[in-house]
Amino acid sequence: MEVVTVKDLAKIIKQKRLSMGLTQSDASALCNVGVRFFSELENGKSTLQIDKVLKVANFFGIKIIAE
Repeated sequence: MEVVTVKDLAKIIKQKRLSMGLTQSDASALCNVGVRFFSELENGKSTLQIDKVLKVANFFGIKIIAE
């Protein structure tokens, strides 16, 4: 899936989390980020720290490629 907006990435992360049967609380703990951050990420907040976004994406096996 091509990611064009923050909402696109948010949708992918949420789908991955749900497919693993994790709550936001569980996932945030496993990714070493706060629950609030995780919630904001899944809701497509556009001003999140990129290093934390990449940490979550990597945990879920989401590859972000720049061309």
